Amino acid sequence: MSGRRGEAGSALVEVTWLAILLLVPLVYVVVGVFEVQRAAFASTAAARAAGRAFVLAADPAEAQQRARAAAAVAMSDQGVDGGAVVIGCRPACLVPGSVVEVQVSYQVPLPFLPDALGRQAPSIRVHAEHTVPYGSFREDRS
Repeated sequence: MSGRRGEAGSALVEVTWLAILLLVPLVYVVVGVFEVQRAAFASTAAARAAGRAFVLAADPAEAQQRARAAAAVAMSDQGVDGGAVVIGCRPACLVPGSVVEVQVSYQVPLPFLPDALGRQAPSIRVHAEHTVPYGSFREDRS
């Protein structure tokens, strides 16, 4: 019994270090997944809002402006800054039977990673698309 007295309480130290070594990477992965999910939800909501705002506008110039504003509001609701918004129409914008396609892209920087050696921090690209039909029986607003 005298040989084991020197190890009394060492299991607590080992379990504590093991918990720290396992929990820190796990928490980092969870935070990273949450950041990507937040950006994915924001870009999906932005694409949907931009498409709806576009087809409800009176003319193509106003439609572009409204769509970009709606996308910016949807992104900021989720705490995401910016994002590239691309709006396209087939065959033309705001004509009966046309289709409006909205694409939103955003680069999600990985959390807690500083710019290393002057290069850009690693990021994950999130992309969302939404298609909105402009009804066949609506008036031509082109």
